[in-house]
Amino acid sequence: MSATTMSNSVTSLSIPTQKPRSLWANAFRRLIRNRMSMFSLVIVFLILFLAIFGPLLSPYDYTKQDIFNTSQSPSVEHVLGTDELGRDILSRLLWGARTALAVAVISQGISYTVGAILGAISAYSQAWVDSLIMRVADIFMSFPHLLLAVFVSATIRRPIADAAYEIYQQTGIAIFRNTVMLDYLIVFGALALASWPWAARLIRGQILSLREEDYVLASQAFGATRWQIIRWHLMPNSIGPVIVAFTAGFGGAMLAESSLSYLGVGIRPPGASWGTMINESLVGWRMHPHLVAMPGIVLAICVFAFNMFGDGLNDALNPRSSKGQ
Repeated sequence: MSATTMSNSVTSLSIPTQKPRSLWANAFRRLIRNRMSMFSLVIVFLILFLAIFGPLLSPYDYTKQDIFNTSQSPSVEHVLGTDELGRDILSRLLWGARTALAVAVISQGISYTVGAILGAISAYSQAWVDSLIMRVADIFMSFPHLLLAVFVSATIRRPIADAAYEIYQQTGIAIFRNTVMLDYLIVFGALALASWPWAARLIRGQILSLREEDYVLASQAFGATRWQIIRWHLMPNSIGPVIVAFTAGFGGAMLAESSLSYLGVGIRPPGASWGTMINESLVGWRMHPHLVAMPGIVLAICVFAFNMFGDGLNDALNPRSSKGQ
């Protein structure tokens, strides 16, 4: 075979130039092919939009009372009606969305940050450290999640309120007299304290399954420290299941916040919460069922959307668990 023929043969060979898709690119493709996940994602984005911009678009002040227009049915002036104090239901729902999302994001963020740190330390430390952290987690997990949050919120509210008042008297800083801000901080802490053990166990399980991988052993052979291995290899490679659990937990956090507010140990008036709206409207729900139905339906839609999106994200990041992929 001549040199010209060989050159033409080599030239005619089809050499693939497209790089293989990454894990995240494949996961994104699987996610967008899941219609239920995309539908849930649209609802999630709508919730985010309403939580951020809804209060700016609300037709009335959510705290404004009108005793001459109490418990009205939906009308042109009040699209979703008014409650027993004459407050606009739509405005309170929009402000309640901001409360629910803020509590979900911050409480989940705190619990997963603490859980990730303790889970990583537990999985990559000596046996007694692992045992100590996991036994503490077991103690917290032995209590029902909501009951523990209620107990913590009800127990620490009075001492924190007294301490904030003392600081206000000494410094004159107005934020320490803001009862709504105090309610938010207590709910953040109560829900995070009740949730961190689940995150810690999840992270620990992921790291235990990864630390015997070849690339981790190679890093150890090259002299990488324990914290470098955790930061460079273990934490990044275990982030997929954490993202799924973190996202799916938003719905549960919203439901927990509404439950605390419904029981009177969460966000209290004048703060806006869907749970508080349901609690305040129970007395006259037979005569005005829309007062209970509106916040209940909105809460159910939010929990459904985050749960379904979490399931779709799990199928996208874990192909083995997906069906029909």
